[in-house]
Amino acid sequence: MSEELHDHDRGLSFDLPTLQRRKMIRLLAGVGLVPLVGCSSDDPDNSASSASSSSGSSSSAASSGSAECETIPGETAGPYPGDGSNGVNVLKESGVVRKDITSSFGTASGKAEGVPLTVTLTVVDAASGCDTPKEGAAVYLWHCDRDGNYSLYSEGVTEENYLRGVQETDAKGQVTFTSIFPACYTGRWPHIHFEVYGSLEDATNATSITATSQLALPKDVCDTVYATDGYDRSVQNMGQLSLETDNIFSDGYDQQLATTKGSVEKGYTATLTVPV
Repeated sequence: MSEELHDHDRGLSFDLPTLQRRKMIRLLAGVGLVPLVGCSSDDPDNSASSASSSSGSSSSAASSGSAECETIPGETAGPYPGDGSNGVNVLKESGVVRKDITSSFGTASGKAEGVPLTVTLTVVDAASGCDTPKEGAAVYLWHCDRDGNYSLYSEGVTEENYLRGVQETDAKGQVTFTSIFPACYTGRWPHIHFEVYGSLEDATNATSITATSQLALPKDVCDTVYATDGYDRSVQNMGQLSLETDNIFSDGYDQQLATTKGSVEKGYTATLTVPV
């Protein structure tokens, strides 16, 4: 990826108009978005981001300290969702329903290289106090590659569709994706995008989104991963950011900071509960 500023590098000032455009597209199609829920955290320092790390480190988000279950904070999907609201629609393509998203599917054949990362999201019903898993819901998950590029959009990977996939939640409300650790690109904390749908049919028809949010990755693990070959640019970008100053996570991130375990050699796991 070149050093010039790309659209996905422009942060919230660029993302908000994109989000408004997404809203209008869906409203015109007769499908209204669920209102976004603001972050509830009043103390962004109450997190695991300050923990030290080794290659076998473990990081997790701190508890919000509230017994009340709150829906996952709503966030912009950014300019490169690939769900049809901003150009290309990957959700209607055969092959998008899959667990392993490291490789492209269909007529594309590229593969994203990087430190292995397995992402598990547990979708639960917020109205029931987060005790009831949402079986039969669907999650569309996507993120940038090791160079900070988004498939389908970024220069050089417009013909690829890797690091994008859909899965239906099981009886535990869970979906698990096999992927790679994303880069830290200019202006944004390392993150993973996801949309929750009421059903697999809704997801593959790109209609009726229940929630749109982002998962944050902890600093200690990011620092360890970015010290490996291929993530050189991420080291410099991370040095200019913090969760507290990121345009998306600065208003609170306890509910979005993934519990992350593992090592560079064996790969990492990132888990997050998603109340909707």
